[in-house]
Amino acid sequence: MSTKVTVELQRLAHAEGLALPAYQTNEAAGLDLMAAVPDAEPMTLVPGQYALVPTGLVIALPPGHEAQVRPRSGLAAKHGVTVLNSPGTIDADYRGEIKVILINHGAAPFVIKRGERIAQMVIAPVVQAALVPVTTLSATDRGASGFGSTGR
Repeated sequence: MSTKVTVELQRLAHAEGLALPAYQTNEAAGLDLMAAVPDAEPMTLVPGQYALVPTGLVIALPPGHEAQVRPRSGLAAKHGVTVLNSPGTIDADYRGEIKVILINHGAAPFVIKRGERIAQMVIAPVVQAALVPVTTLSATDRGASGFGSTGR
């Protein structure tokens, strides 16, 4: 069972008429974000190109929470389009427009039309660490082995 948290949302003028982010199923983790580009001016990403895509939304997260902007699997699987800084992080004190950095890793140009679902947003609790400087760390069987070392 998931926990509900209240997130205030403001729709900017260039998002008027677009649906608000919504969970597509009862157990979905992410809310779909839509492109708030003008009808007459869709964005085209040629292969290898990236761009900031506006959503026309501003949110106020409660303290102790973040929003993660993640790729949509359908865009990645069908077109090679994904979120460049995945996951993007929206901090609880950010009050600017949510924009999504999309990149086209596909072989063909990809057209981003108004209202297209471009990413998903997951609201999550945040734990902040209290860093404690030490001169040595406790030993483990793994030690400093990394980058594929656990698969041997």
